[in-house]
Amino acid sequence: MKPKHQRLTLALLGVAAVVGAALLALSALGEQASFFYAPSDVRRDGVPVGRAVRLGGMVAAGSVARAPDGVTVHFQVTDGQATTPVVFAGIVPDLFRERSGVVAEGAFRRDGLFVATNLLAKHDEKYMPPQIAGRMHETKTLEP
Repeated sequence: MKPKHQRLTLALLGVAAVVGAALLALSALGEQASFFYAPSDVRRDGVPVGRAVRLGGMVAAGSVARAPDGVTVHFQVTDGQATTPVVFAGIVPDLFRERSGVVAEGAFRRDGLFVATNLLAKHDEKYMPPQIAGRMHETKTLEP
């Protein structure tokens, strides 16, 4: 085999190896991906029962109810068009409250209840760390 053909064969094998690795990585990521749904998406498209997903929206006003065990929290997530009931057993984040943003990771049950395994509370876009907010009021030079 000529050196030119050897280089071409090695280059083709290298490209095939890179493509194969990329396909394997995409396959693994596709199985582990956590999809994001809003309550109106759930109402419109149906509920993926038992599949790990993320549900995002705002905690509906007046919907937070703590169970007597002190650990379980029932609440509703809304996007302004639809509402989805959620239950979470665990310690809620400090920023979790009514009318605040939340992303719940978990799965839907057949009855439409979302069983969250993890809660991520979101702050609003105007959030500023206390140190910066204090300096802003002192110097009046930083814009929010």
